[in-house]
Amino acid sequence: MTRPSRSAVLAEMGLAPRWRLRRPASGAAAQPAALREATPAPSARPAATSAGDRESAIQAMDWHALKQSVPACTACGLHAGRRQAVLGVGDERADWLLVGEAPGAEEDRLGEPFVGQAGRLLDAMLASLELERGRNVYIANVLKCRPPGNRNPEPGEVAQCTPYLQRQIALIRPRLIVAMGRFAAQTLLASDATIASLRGRVHRYAGVPLIVTYHPAYLLRNLPDKAKAWADLLFARRTLAELGARD
Repeated sequence: MTRPSRSAVLAEMGLAPRWRLRRPASGAAAQPAALREATPAPSARPAATSAGDRESAIQAMDWHALKQSVPACTACGLHAGRRQAVLGVGDERADWLLVGEAPGAEEDRLGEPFVGQAGRLLDAMLASLELERGRNVYIANVLKCRPPGNRNPEPGEVAQCTPYLQRQIALIRPRLIVAMGRFAAQTLLASDATIASLRGRVHRYAGVPLIVTYHPAYLLRNLPDKAKAWADLLFARRTLAELGARD
């Protein structure tokens, strides 16, 4: 009995190499078949880009691209239940950047952070510092989409949204960040410390001085802590004054 050749065995197993003929350049005379170069068929390209590719793309965005990308984002499951994504609002060259947790029901409906009672309280506190949203102040959240039932954000959701916040900070170049609430503070500082232990000190995020204070929604439920939040904002104003003028 004749022993089959190696190529015949590979072909039977479906392991024979695939080859195709490289076509000659347009307008060039066809080569004799014996001299044409045989090359393997190209492998398929990956269907999706890596997380690193996505982050690099976000970090290269300008404001226009960012405003187009965030509402179209489907990187985590929150997009399925949102009415609209909430990028942020305010002066895109502001000295002050205020960062909260995530949009609530009203923010999801209106597409702007810190509206409703909490927003009115924040506006009143800013007015006491002779500030207002849209004038030397930018307001954003860690998450751009509302978690269902206003639950705490999950780590995977934070990981997908963080590049957007990082890019906002790079574009705004704020002189001071105010983290409002436990979640924003712990996320930005990569810490599980309490608000009480983080208040009254200057921290840094991406090289920018950062002050921690209470979230306005918390203050509506805990009125005595309004005085502490006001002290935090005065401390933030003093810190900003000591930094000098923007380069």
